[in-house]
Amino acid sequence: MYPSLRDRRVVITGGARGIGLATARRFLEEESRIAIIDINRELLGEAVKRNPGLHGIIADVGDPAQVERAFREVDSLLGGVDVLIANAGISSRRPFLELSYEEWRKIMRVNLDGAFLCAREAARRMVRQGSGVIMFTASTNGLEGHPFYAHYNASKAGVILLAKTLALELAPQIRVIAVSPGYVLTEMQKAEYTPEMLGKVNSLIPLNRHAKPEEIADLFAFLASDQAKYITGAVITIDGGETAGPYIYRLIDRVEIRR
Repeated sequence: MYPSLRDRRVVITGGARGIGLATARRFLEEESRIAIIDINRELLGEAVKRNPGLHGIIADVGDPAQVERAFREVDSLLGGVDVLIANAGISSRRPFLELSYEEWRKIMRVNLDGAFLCAREAARRMVRQGSGVIMFTASTNGLEGHPFYAHYNASKAGVILLAKTLALELAPQIRVIAVSPGYVLTEMQKAEYTPEMLGKVNSLIPLNRHAKPEEIADLFAFLASDQAKYITGAVITIDGGETAGPYIYRLIDRVEIRR
């Protein structure tokens, strides 16, 4: 538990499921005041119903007018914002040569435009109050190439550099951090990968499994707390060792290697 998070005003985009909902629940445990923003009215209603204390706001994070309206609603519900977790994101799996401009723009609109628009609204409020924390859900896909995800990879790389730039511009009052999860077992991941593909991925991760959304949520809670008050401009990976380097022992079926 982090006493500094009690009564903090927290806004989480893409908060109706997956990492976003797990993070909202984690901040409820900290007795924070929380508004979740999501485009899916049905999922949002269910999340609010099942988690007393959450405030739900319907908005498309890629639409400037809707984002402005959503943050005015945040002002009415919470009286401002101390922590923003810009988490809303979508993905699709497509070979580059089959990737249409429409699909490229769809991913960019939510993942990168949405991060920019929400961060801008939050930062305007945080500058006035002289404090705040902005965090982005990036991805290890933004750190290295992954085939069939050119659009998603580019969007997450953009989020990472957006976070680093804002950390410089908004210091020292506002801390800005990018959290880069590796493989997380969310609904979005299950929709894109067959059980066989999930098993193959697990075999190549040193910890031999996907992360749980709750584990990403724990990291967000720590980074928002005063225990992390010297962390800004960082890109923090949480990936079970995926990006530590080639996991050769698994790649060669753990054949013993001697000098």
